[in-house]
Parts: sequence; structure tokens; C-alpha cells
Amino acid sequence: MDIFENLTVLSLEQATVLPYLTYRLAMDGMRVIRLEHPVYGDPNRKVGDDVLGDGMLRSYFLPINAGKKAITLNLGTPEGRELLYRLIRELPVDIFCTNQLPRNYEKLGIDYETLRQVKKDIIWFGVTGFGPQSNEAAYDPILQARGGLMELTGEPDGPPMVLGIPLPDMGSSEHGYGLIMKALYKRQLTGEGSRIDLAMFQSTVSWLTVPITMTKSFGKKITRRGNTHEFFAPVSVYKTRDGYVYIAVGNDRQWKDMVKIPGFESLDRPEYETNAGRIADKKELNRQIEEVTKTYSSDELIKLFNERTIPISKINTIEEVVEDPFVKNWLLKSKDPVTGTEIALAPPPYITPYLQKVGQTLSFPPRFGEHNEEIFGGVLGLSKEELSQLKEKGII
Repeated sequence: MDIFENLTVLSLEQATVLPYLTYRLAMDGMRVIRLEHPVYGDPNRKVGDDVLGDGMLRSYFLPINAGKKAITLNLGTPEGRELLYRLIRELPVDIFCTNQLPRNYEKLGIDYETLRQVKKDIIWFGVTGFGPQSNEAAYDPILQARGGLMELTGEPDGPPMVLGIPLPDMGSSEHGYGLIMKALYKRQLTGEGSRIDLAMFQSTVSWLTVPITMTKSFGKKITRRGNTHEFFAPVSVYKTRDGYVYIAVGNDRQWKDMVKIPGFESLDRPEYETNAGRIADKKELNRQIEEVTKTYSSDELIKLFNERTIPISKINTIEEVVEDPFVKNWLLKSKDPVTGTEIALAPPPYITPYLQKVGQTLSFPPRFGEHNEEIFGGVLGLSKEELSQLKEKGII
């Protein structure tokens, strides 16, 4: 058994930030049980196309919820909270996660002080928009706007734009993953649990390494630059005869090699020999480069640049990305036991020992309340009659 397979995660989760984090833990082999309200569930269940004939298991929910189990429980009732505490003791739960607003912690009986009384070495993880003292709502684009990411994204003379992926959500998930691993190590050494509070806004701003130093320390204005780079040139997207390529020249040696390629010789001029000189005339330099790149096909340019170890890439569509030889070997898969539908899942950052063991195949994203009988009946020993009564009372 892999070292993570004997760990259980109970997560009161919805949207993206926490489901992606627990998805990462599921890929390590942890038993992840997502906890939802018995009426409302995770709103993301109802987003996207109804690809399975199940209105509570639409397409947008599928990519980051494979490998998990799902139960429902109304924590707004005393009976619901008592069942939660029994689950924490009897599963037993190693890690409890929530992305509820902090004002709901005590009301739902999920605050750290309460849960540590139930299981003293529990690792408690709460992710919020702006910290445990704030109940301000925070969606990913709001954090991108307030955290400066939109100010840095787009064309210099155009409006601010959101990123193509939800970095505040998924970046916070990755930071949370690291914090949980540290807490597990601490528990292994000391036997102590932990309370972890992660603010998505703090996570978001932590990515602004160069912009903050340059702005705060040296008074430099850092803002949108389109496809170019603030400190290196030439770095940009260039038209080719049949599409686009991205070229990134990172040093003067690469530049000297580039201007030896047929068509680029006219750019071998003293004022462009250093990066500083190229940056000073970036706009005109990029115009001249594109006059040359338009005479080549993308594949021709890529071959010539790769021969000289100058970084270059075609601008791939997502359809092309999934067919990349590297990506094809990393993709995960999951098959619905009900409809037989098989879905492809984005590759993890690395193939864990658990994923190797299961052939990069995860259990299908769980239907709403799918594992109520397995968990409440199998773990807590509740009878079918008791489960039926709990359902009638709106507790599960």
C-alpha cells in the first residue's frame, strides 16, 4: 500500500479551489469524501452540458472530482452535526477541509476547536478569499482583478484581461497541497494536528515576485505588455506563412545564432548585440522579425531554431495539446459505470506511485449523494430504515 492510501480526507467543498486540492490528494491515493448539503449540493454540479442525463453531474463538474466519494449531510441540524462527529471518529478522518465562509464555521460545528475535541490530531484546512476574519465573497476573477493579475494581462493599449486559467483558484489549491503535506509531516514527527488557514488573495499576490519588487523598491511601472517580455527581447508571438510561433530569445548567444538563420542576417547589427539594445527598440525589432518569419512555415522555423537550441514553439490549440506525444502518455481516464462514458482528464504535475498502480485510471466523479449508504451504513452501521428516516427528515 502506498503511504497515502491509509489517509482519509473529508471535505465540505464546492466550486473549484477546494475540489481541485482534494483531487490532487485523491491522485496520491488518499480516500477523499466530498460532503455536500442534501438539497443544494455543489453549484458546479449544475454547470455545463448534461452529457450523462444527470442534471447534478454536468460536464463542468467532471474534470476535478474523479477519484472521490460523495455523501450528503445537513450540518444545520444537531443530528447532522452529530453524524459528522461520528464520521470523523469512526472513518477516521485525518484531514478535514472546507471553503465555507468563516461566519459559518461555528454555526455548522466545523470550526477547528470543535473538531479537535472530536479528534485531537486532526489536520483542519480552511480556504477563504481574504482570511478567517473576512466573510467577503471571492470568485477567481475578482481575485485576479484585486490581486493585479488582470493589470498584467492583455495588450499595452488594451483593457485588462483575465487569465486563460483560474490561477487564484488553482494556485491556492497548489499552495494548500503543500501546506497539508507539511502538516502531515509535523503530525508524523510530533503526533499533533494543525489548523491551516489559507487566504486565496495572499496566494494570488504571492505570484507577483518581479512586479512587486520592481514597483515597491525601484518605482518601476509594471503593467500589460501583450506577448512581449519586460526584460528580454525578442520574446513574442510572430506570424508565419501558415500560423504563429512564439520565439523567446533569453541571452545574447541565442541572438547571435538567430541572426545567422537565412533571412535574419540583416538584424545582425551592433545596436542589437546586447539584450539592452534589443529591449530599447523592441517594437521596431519585432516588426522586422515578423517580416522574416512570415516567409517561413511554422514547421520550417521550428526546425531551424531547434537546430540552434533557440526556444520556439507553435501556438497549439487544446486539440493539438492533447495529441502531443508527451501529453498523451500523461492523461488520466475515468469511466462511468452507469452509462459507460469514458472521460479524459488533464495530466497531473507528475505521475504518482498510486496513479502508476491504478494505470492512470480514477473512479468516476461521484453522483450526488452516491456513497451515502456505503459511508453511513458501512462505516457508521446505520440500517436502511435509519437512512430512509434521515433522508425523510432532510438530514442526508
